[in-house]
Amino acid sequence: MQEALGRVFTDIDFASYQRFFKDIQRFFAGLGYQEDKMVSRLFGEHRMLFHDPVYERHIDIFFDQLHFSHTLPLAGRLEAEGLTLPLAELFLEKAQIVQINEKDVVDTVMLLREHPVGEGDDETINARIITRLTSTDWGLWRTVTGNLALLRERLPRYAQLTDEDRGVVAERIDHLQRRIDDAPKTTRWKIRSAIGERVKWYEDVEDLAGR
Repeated sequence: MQEALGRVFTDIDFASYQRFFKDIQRFFAGLGYQEDKMVSRLFGEHRMLFHDPVYERHIDIFFDQLHFSHTLPLAGRLEAEGLTLPLAELFLEKAQIVQINEKDVVDTVMLLREHPVGEGDDETINARIITRLTSTDWGLWRTVTGNLALLRERLPRYAQLTDEDRGVVAERIDHLQRRIDDAPKTTRWKIRSAIGERVKWYEDVEDLAGR
């Protein structure tokens, strides 16, 4: 499906815990990657960026949280999946982008096509993790639900998808939207909801890989 949708990968993202910061720093330096010192000074021990001078790849490493338009906590979640982030966090990494671009839309469509929405983490997009976060953070809820609607709207554009593909993705979008809608919201969420879009609900993000 990646080839059919024209998705080409040019960088790699990793996540870890702050206690491994120095070990990871030494590891990538030993492989010949060049650390972006400006990024390290800017984010401290929350994020590092490495550049591969030979193949022009970028390695972005996040510690304890993913911090983009919204902040996604990772405490206790990295152990849920051996080789990658849990699928719920992979979904949220894309769905929390306020100005989502075409490649991130394609990534999210592929994720929803290949994995069901359910209760656990085993090859499943864990709806409990997603609803837990969107029920306490109105800003994240606003962005995620807006992007779900956008995904639903754009599905017919992709001629590479079969009718079955589109049907599966649409059903999973609708299922996840229902789960988010039905989850009880916190008092904090309700107070922020009353303010709505009169106050900015996200942070601007710089594309550091293009540095």
